[in-house]
Amino acid sequence: MGILSGLGDFGLGGLEGLDIYEEEKEEKKAAPAAPPKVMEKDLIYDKSFSCPVCGEEFTSKIMKTGKAKLLGTDSDLRAKYEGIDSVKYDVLLCPSCGYAAISRYFTTIGSAQAKLIKEKISNSVHMTKYEDEVYGYEQAFERYKLSLVCAVVKKAKASEKAFICLKSGWLMRGWRENLQENGGDAKKIEELQNQEEEYLQNAYKGFIEARQSEGFPMCGMDEVTIDYLVAVLATKLKKFDVASRLVSSILASGMANARTKEKARDLKEQIIEEMKKAGK
Repeated sequence: MGILSGLGDFGLGGLEGLDIYEEEKEEKKAAPAAPPKVMEKDLIYDKSFSCPVCGEEFTSKIMKTGKAKLLGTDSDLRAKYEGIDSVKYDVLLCPSCGYAAISRYFTTIGSAQAKLIKEKISNSVHMTKYEDEVYGYEQAFERYKLSLVCAVVKKAKASEKAFICLKSGWLMRGWRENLQENGGDAKKIEELQNQEEEYLQNAYKGFIEARQSEGFPMCGMDEVTIDYLVAVLATKLKKFDVASRLVSSILASGMANARTKEKARDLKEQIIEEMKKAGK
């Protein structure tokens, strides 16, 4: 006998054979499939460039603007996207002469600077050849190292060198997070942590120098944003006096918007907590 037998007594004999969970089964069957995983190769494309040093044409992989979903931003302004580490794609490298720079600065090079690149980079550089669909972290790291040495050789402004160091620190962080998520080697993870800290120390040093000798905007950022960034870096490096001074300046600034002031207040609380931990 079925669980609904006897319904005939109520004139509902035609419903005695119903499966009491049939509706749930149908709903489960009709549930939409999970969206396909976002693939990094689908978020980039090859773009052509002309090298301002040697004149050769080349292609570089670039992230598709607006295609990747922004997940959030770290305190030091590193943007995080779904399915891709955008930092890997921000250095342009000419495979013919070895000139490399963050995309923002790639074409802003004078003839005297180009001559220095040819003399000190192009005549002796050896580059690893990669054939992958995407830039791996090893490849991206090589590109950033070349961009930094090119910046030093061409006597770039402190802000440009600081920006390269900042983004190199972000790259180390992304690489480390990737290894942690995939059960990577603990020794390599520790090495990347140390490299990140070293790059951020150099970014801090460069931005401090740039604030004293250069105008704004700087690296595409206004004065308030740079001050906030330097305050974050100072906090990471336990330079609490510098961080506190910059945060107070932001909170008193008429140029800082409400969102920036809110972030500055949060940073102020973090500085207080960090100082307590450090016994200051």
